[in-house]
Amino acid sequence: MKIDTKPWYWIPVLNFASGLPYAIIISVSVIMYKNLGISNEDIGIYTSLLYLPWVIKPLWSPFIDLYSTKRKWFLAMQLIISIAFLIVGLTIPMSNFFVLSLAVFWVAAFASASNDVASDGFYMLALAKEQQSFFLGIRSTFYRLSLLTGNGLIVIIAGFLEQKYGDKTKAWSYTMVIVGFIMAIITIYNYFSTPKIETIITENKSESTPKVSFGAVFSSFFQKKQIGLVLAFILLFRLGESQLLKMLTPFLIDEKSVGGMGLTTQDVGVIYGTFGVISLTIGGILGGIALSKGGLKKWMLPMILSMHLPIIGFILLSHFHPESIYYVYVTVICEQFGYGFGFASFMMFLIYVAEGESKTSHYSIATGFMALGMMLPGMLSGFIQEYLGYGNFFIWVLCATIPGLILSRFLIFPSDFGKKSE
Repeated sequence: MKIDTKPWYWIPVLNFASGLPYAIIISVSVIMYKNLGISNEDIGIYTSLLYLPWVIKPLWSPFIDLYSTKRKWFLAMQLIISIAFLIVGLTIPMSNFFVLSLAVFWVAAFASASNDVASDGFYMLALAKEQQSFFLGIRSTFYRLSLLTGNGLIVIIAGFLEQKYGDKTKAWSYTMVIVGFIMAIITIYNYFSTPKIETIITENKSESTPKVSFGAVFSSFFQKKQIGLVLAFILLFRLGESQLLKMLTPFLIDEKSVGGMGLTTQDVGVIYGTFGVISLTIGGILGGIALSKGGLKKWMLPMILSMHLPIIGFILLSHFHPESIYYVYVTVICEQFGYGFGFASFMMFLIYVAEGESKTSHYSIATGFMALGMMLPGMLSGFIQEYLGYGNFFIWVLCATIPGLILSRFLIFPSDFGKKSE
């Protein structure tokens, strides 16, 4: 039996604690390494490898179910993340900072992926069904707010410190230490705000339910209808996006003499971390509304197109290099809005794939394949960009979206899936 756990006190911050480390590890690290002189090839391959923990998290997620409580897991993982970011800040002034910081980011990435598993499980365990539906939007909002904080506020702080000290190494060292302290404060808050729900449930539990083995759960995923086509779609849908995300920041920061836009770190923080994330959030909300009214079948193609066509804006920027920064604002706003609106259809499809028994584990496996589809192309993005140049690279990225678009036309799912019942 569920109890009132005062979810308003802990759901917002718990989900903020999931998004902020992801933003720092996957996105902000790209900006940091670019500012510290790391090449696009190395940025592409090594920061893409940081996706790996999210790819393989289904392999160790059963241990989070079997050992200890989910509350203890996410508190421990958040503490590890806090310490890891502090250590990253301390390694930056060192001569071999790239290798050392990457190693610590790896630890933080594994802890962050584990934190996600534990937090998701805790959410489903602590709330009744009707509460889960009600707070779904709250979870999404604060997750996106954490992305805004990482890609916006943290980057702006780094840019401010760059200008204040005239030393990018010192600026990013201080910035990562600040992030570590922020995560430590969040961890302390979650310690006091989250209920010990699993202890209460165990004390009140009078009957046990048989557990399905992990092997059976894992194998049943690969017995789903159209599984070969489904996995191909999941892996290829983000083929273009995975490369775009890794090289966008280098494109915006690089000087115009090498094909970039020549923006400052603060410019990138304001453009992508504020206006970009706001547009992303609005697009995501409208995408959810559209799906609830029309269903996945009606909106799949329009949403995919809205997600990929804004890449044309970066093709134009890379070829014409307009002087006014407002062209960059418009392009990023359109791209992020289209991404938020369109990605809703992809996530809804993953929910469909996970339908049935063991939906939590199957959803975790599906998102693991999604992360793999981001990691592998991202690793090659720096080499491809250096070979093609920014202008031709963005044309290639647009072409790379075509396979996923084609595969989507052969997927079979209920026409009204995702549509809110009257």
